[in-house]
Amino acid sequence: MTQQRSLYDRVAMEASAVVIRRYSTSFGLASKLLAQPVRQHVENIYALVRLADEVVDGVAAEACLAADAIRSQLDTLEAETNEAMRCGFSTNLVVHAFALTARETGFGEELTAPFYASMRADLSQTAHTPESFQRYVYGSAEVVGLMCLKAFLVGHRYSDADDARLVDGARHLGAAFQKINFLRDLAADFTALGRSYFPGVDVDSFTEAQKTAIIDDIQNDLDIACSTLTLLPSSSRRAVVLAQGLFAELTRRLRETPASVLVTTRIRVPNPVKMRIAALAAAGRLPKEHE
Repeated sequence: MTQQRSLYDRVAMEASAVVIRRYSTSFGLASKLLAQPVRQHVENIYALVRLADEVVDGVAAEACLAADAIRSQLDTLEAETNEAMRCGFSTNLVVHAFALTARETGFGEELTAPFYASMRADLSQTAHTPESFQRYVYGSAEVVGLMCLKAFLVGHRYSDADDARLVDGARHLGAAFQKINFLRDLAADFTALGRSYFPGVDVDSFTEAQKTAIIDDIQNDLDIACSTLTLLPSSSRRAVVLAQGLFAELTRRLRETPASVLVTTRIRVPNPVKMRIAALAAAGRLPKEHE
């Protein structure tokens, strides 16, 4: 590798690392427990996911781009991603860093295509059936978990059975994270974006029974993911324990919050509680049932 290419790669990865620190306290905190080069790979993945989300729901609309223009921007971003994964270069630094990770860890359009399909659905779909919800969650969250898993497992070998368990755990953990965010952003998604992700759920008539059913589903996802934690390499295990712990705490708080409050208030985990969970994860403390 030439000095010029090495510099370009480093700058691209540094740009991606900034994104996770600026946009997410929870994932930024968890990423600090990842060993290198796994941490950089996860930062590269997160940065592209965040960039696509900004095209769909963020600054593109605030810049007054019309719906067709936003769709065109997303299509262009997907095409740039595919080309960068093929050739190993992009003029977009975030895309370039993501492509480095995809090529080094061994994934491609089998994971990025469902992701972009879900992002594209947000441009026109305002309600979901159970089937479309499942497809959306897979593309928007589960595949991101699978991308991260690819980074976690570089250089490690597993039996087919353990590999299948890890894949299942990554999918369920990604699904849990997405559903938790849908629940805590229930009102904002409806009022600001006109969307209702959960099938059959209306903000104006959201019931305690509906909330409980959603929470139970999330808890099942978290439990399945938690059962695979001990299989993860030490280079990534503590970070995943922390992420799981933060969202488990958030799930507990959502369960304890009345449905009538959830449609008006965004529930969060206070910083001191985050720090306590982070300290336990850094010390290698698994959830009690898996210690």
